[in-house]
Amino acid sequence: MSAKACTGVRIAIGHGILPALLAIAAWPLQDADAAEGDGEGRILDKVMVIGNPGNVDEIPGSAQVIGKEEIRQQSYDDVSRVLRRVPGVYMREEFGGLFPSISLRGVDTTRSAKVTLMEDGVLMAPAPYSAPAAYYAPTVGRMSGLEVLKGSSQIKYGPHITGGVINYLSTPVPTRRTVYLKSLAGSFRELRTHAYAGDALETGAGTVGFVVEAYKRQNIGYKHIDETPDFRDGEDTGFFKSDGMIKIAWEPETAVYQRLEFKFGRNTLDANSSYLGLSDADFRRDPFRRYSASRFDNMDTEQKNGYLRYVLSPNDDLDVIATVYATSFRRNWYKLKDIRNVNGTSKMGLSAALAGVQGGDGLACLKGQLACTLRVRANNREYESRGVEAVTYFRFGSEAVRHEISAGVRLHRDQVRRFQWDDDYVQAANGTITNRTPGTPGGAGDRLQRTRAVALYVQDTIEAGRWRFTPGVRYEILDQAYESPKGTNRGDNRLTMTAGGIGVVYRFNDSWSGFGGVHRGFSPPSPKGAVTKNLKEETSTAFEAGARYANPRRALAVEFAAFYTEFQNLIVVDNIGGAGTGDDQNFGEATAYGLELSAQYDAGIARGWRLRNPWYVNLTYTRALQRNDARSTDPESIFSFGRKGNRLPYVPEWQFSLGAGLESARWGVFLSGYYVSETFTSASNVVGQVNGNGDPDARFGKTDSYFVADLSARYQVTKAVKIYGGAQNLLDESYLASRQPHGPRPGAPRFVYAGIELAL
Repeated sequence: MSAKACTGVRIAIGHGILPALLAIAAWPLQDADAAEGDGEGRILDKVMVIGNPGNVDEIPGSAQVIGKEEIRQQSYDDVSRVLRRVPGVYMREEFGGLFPSISLRGVDTTRSAKVTLMEDGVLMAPAPYSAPAAYYAPTVGRMSGLEVLKGSSQIKYGPHITGGVINYLSTPVPTRRTVYLKSLAGSFRELRTHAYAGDALETGAGTVGFVVEAYKRQNIGYKHIDETPDFRDGEDTGFFKSDGMIKIAWEPETAVYQRLEFKFGRNTLDANSSYLGLSDADFRRDPFRRYSASRFDNMDTEQKNGYLRYVLSPNDDLDVIATVYATSFRRNWYKLKDIRNVNGTSKMGLSAALAGVQGGDGLACLKGQLACTLRVRANNREYESRGVEAVTYFRFGSEAVRHEISAGVRLHRDQVRRFQWDDDYVQAANGTITNRTPGTPGGAGDRLQRTRAVALYVQDTIEAGRWRFTPGVRYEILDQAYESPKGTNRGDNRLTMTAGGIGVVYRFNDSWSGFGGVHRGFSPPSPKGAVTKNLKEETSTAFEAGARYANPRRALAVEFAAFYTEFQNLIVVDNIGGAGTGDDQNFGEATAYGLELSAQYDAGIARGWRLRNPWYVNLTYTRALQRNDARSTDPESIFSFGRKGNRLPYVPEWQFSLGAGLESARWGVFLSGYYVSETFTSASNVVGQVNGNGDPDARFGKTDSYFVADLSARYQVTKAVKIYGGAQNLLDESYLASRQPHGPRPGAPRFVYAGIELAL
């Protein structure tokens, strides 16, 4: 990140956002929390996955809602940390939350590709069908909430429903004048500003509401790069992120309820991030070190998204929602690909070099201690996604039996275009770069993947006394195309996928309810995998049973769930980060089963104290196992050479999180922590850094188990002004979180921060 960019951010914050918001703050305003109250409640229940958090009790599957206060409580901007409060969710930390790798109930964690990611109910992966790997994820720090849905109640959403759904909730259009400003400063020169303002205006044509939002974050990073005689900027390993949104809503004064909502957002990122890890020995000495060979690595992205949504409710029994949406995403991750001319070896992989192959010559090259050639690839790609969706809800029946039939159709198109090249940097024995040979654009990858999809679903929610049944079916038709101008592989493919199931809820009394269901899910292969390898969709058969309890005062709430999922035709990625082809592979069959427990208790409410004393605990036990020997013998794939009965990589057996707070109207203190058990990092379940061919490879082995604690405190200076501070990773726990993409990578170190919040 350049000094010019950093200076630009300071000017924008100091001379742009703050004065504008302070001017708005002079308006006669009302309470901001009330401004985001029930005005959109009627729409949220239908547009969103869950809607009102109270709806969780009626969902025939495991579901959780994380509100904005829970996100803001510890000042999180890493979705991996936010999701620690949800059982059954597994995260692989790599880049401080910039590119999350999320798994739900045992699906592959690689770039969250097997999870349906949405924002405000709109697909948000760069190309959800053609290339779903989440090199873009919505900024959780600006969100008003998160919804997580697992189990047998997700057939309304696709295309990846073998695991579950995560829906980010952006700042809603307020029902009255609202201003919000939050500024934070912290370790590693962290600067963060989140601001929005909005209003609802009564006009002769109806109610017009709007919200304008800006979010900026920058730091210098918590790693440091080895410096060389010609490179002296080793402390800049951070990033600069800018995120903006505008949302406008119109509710006309008509006899029937109507709402038209428009949203546009833009996100940019400039990150000095690298795929290159460390050797095991160097990691244990200093996990935040980066070798000089990674000094050229940089990620540059821009994402734009928007939708136009129309809601019509002609009567109490019918709702119609139509959405036209589009997103675009471009990125160029300029990063070290491999090393060449290493003491007589023409080409050497990075993970092999980290593991000490050839007597450590490759490692010496990475450290800038040996003459060699660094090959840096411009992973330049452009993504497009667009579509139109219409959903209807129709209610009918008698007092004894009530139905709500939901039916939807979505026409969708997305594509990804790779246009990559390689640059060669000649390195002298002291690490100095003596020559650069630029590559030919497109010479390291020139291909197009495209998908056209038609998705339909129908679901009936049947209420009969204490029972609620939710049968449903989903059907998708995919027309996939693959084209490689620099190669010979090209073609078309048609794929049809069917999912369905039934969920059941039984209410024992006002406090207790039980739920369960069976669900068949699917996840499609990429167009290249379908065209060149004739891969079919991954499918799953999932069973779930559980119970919920909430006492009338809501002082205690508990959810327990047991799940069992069988995966057929499991599709995995050959590998990421420059090793392997990065293409889909058919792994075979796998099983994931386990238990989830979530509980919240407030002793202050239960005992009638003047202070609130909230507690929470979440526990997840998972066994995710291979049911056949791996079909791949590609040594570059972490899914190769696996054996029947082995554990799936990066799915921990145990996870738990817990937290407690003490709060009054003026102040509050909250302490939380989470534990993750160790995992295998390959299907072969080896402990050492050895791949299936017996060759050294730093991606193979295990991760560490770890426990991380976070502390935060707040003080309400006035009704509108709050000061806050805290520490994430309070005990400064050092741990190996991942061996992907290339070698050991650490979790984030202790981060101390303080800030001020204005809410009017």
